[in-house]
Amino acid sequence: MSVWEQLYNPLGNIWISASIAAIPIIFFIVMLVLFKLKGYVAGGLSVLVAGIVALFVYKMPPAMVAAAAGYGALAGIWPVASIVLAAIFLYEITVKTGKFTIIKNSISSVTEDQRIQVLLVAFSFGAFLEGAAGFGAPVAITAAILVGLGFRPLYAAGLCLIANIAGGAYGAMGIPVTTPALLTGLNGLAVGRDTALVLPLVSLIVALLLIFIIDGIKGIRQTLPAILVSGGSFGLTQAAVLYFLGAELADIFAAIVSLIALILFLRIWKPKEVYKMKDAKNSLVVVAYPVGKIAFAWLPFILLTGFVTLFNLSFMKNLFIPGGPLSKFVLLLPIPGLNNLVIKHAPVVPVNSPYAAVFKLDLFSSTTTAIVLSIIFTLLIFRCNWKLIKETAFATGKQLITPILTICSVLAFAYICTYSGMSSTLGLAFASTKTIFPLFSPILGWLGVFLTGSVVNSGSLFAPLQSVTATQIGIPPESMVAVNVMGGTMAKMISPQSIAVAAAAVGLVGRDNELFKFTIKYSLVFLVLIGFTSWIIF
Repeated sequence: MSVWEQLYNPLGNIWISASIAAIPIIFFIVMLVLFKLKGYVAGGLSVLVAGIVALFVYKMPPAMVAAAAGYGALAGIWPVASIVLAAIFLYEITVKTGKFTIIKNSISSVTEDQRIQVLLVAFSFGAFLEGAAGFGAPVAITAAILVGLGFRPLYAAGLCLIANIAGGAYGAMGIPVTTPALLTGLNGLAVGRDTALVLPLVSLIVALLLIFIIDGIKGIRQTLPAILVSGGSFGLTQAAVLYFLGAELADIFAAIVSLIALILFLRIWKPKEVYKMKDAKNSLVVVAYPVGKIAFAWLPFILLTGFVTLFNLSFMKNLFIPGGPLSKFVLLLPIPGLNNLVIKHAPVVPVNSPYAAVFKLDLFSSTTTAIVLSIIFTLLIFRCNWKLIKETAFATGKQLITPILTICSVLAFAYICTYSGMSSTLGLAFASTKTIFPLFSPILGWLGVFLTGSVVNSGSLFAPLQSVTATQIGIPPESMVAVNVMGGTMAKMISPQSIAVAAAAVGLVGRDNELFKFTIKYSLVFLVLIGFTSWIIF
């Protein structure tokens, strides 16, 4: 099959071309929010719209459009949907074996105040899981825990999506920073240090915002010491690790320090009144369980953390990289009719380059594998019978069919936008702003995450363009790649993929539009904040 070169300005004016390129994104948001369509329906229709634009405006061959959509759907199944399936199954096992009641009690014994529980679970524990795993697992697990603690499902999911900002830039051992740095030939430590100028302060703001959403200004006044201990210790640790060690352990260390600091602080300080939502469900009588029994109940999540962390360590990853001793266990499947047949060219990349389209099936080395191992050990240790396993697996699969369809359809239309050149058109339009580019630079990262659901993928998509543009206007390229990471992090809470995961975790299947409306305003406010900060600093 012959190659095809991407078009970045098909209509002769970059802003008119960008307006057309934005149609699939705008269409998806309108269908989701105004017409209140289910996520997978809005996503499926957006695939058609993106395909039409790619075919008739960008002149992309029909076979390539179909191949890009298929590649996106495959990427939705593995690793995204597989991670969510495994994480929710693990959670459901703790519920059905009664261990989750003990987990809830252990959290409530630290504090019954739901405002502070959000800091412990969504903010700190969520960041820890993000640092170890990423890819949707943190939001799925922490949202489910909050529902178990009595939070309304919509609030639980929304709060966890917003809290994910704190750790989203450094998930899965820092790859949102290290991957685009490697791709652009920049120093990963330098890129991480530039993010440290802004994101640790944002983490403190997020802690304040979570309490404000729950209980307004009164809640902030009553819990301000706890907020400062939690958010402050998190931000300071995150900044120190980023500056001296790099992004790989920023979330892990910051989360552990903030968890320990807040738990110790709560031994000497309590809020004046214990806050619980008026319509909170699943009220729990706190029972003082022995430490051993609490540790045993938490074992699934301890195993999860251990295995996921192990699988993300450098020595483990090096076993499976090309040329590594176990590389044959990673299947690299080129997408027929697409792999290396699409040509990217300047200024998106320095020189004309074929665009790879290779589906990576890493059955023995992925985050999904790590979660499955923790499931196997949990089932053995808890002595779960076959009937319980079958019932849980069936219920989990049935619960997640709709979210998986949403994830696959959204990534299908996102991949059409990426391989057709539409995403690059949007990037070039903002890059054309020249001297005020730092103001608009975060929007590229934001758009990238909205389209792909991943800060890593957003970096792969736009980091080269950010680096090239920065060099052209005399700005250190590390700074704009860092801004791409920061802007992308602000979109994690509105990414259709993330919303589908969160909705599935709390039983809001088919109500993605409500969750999107809950988070979109906060995402835009943070995006503007990052934009102006970038403009001033860089």
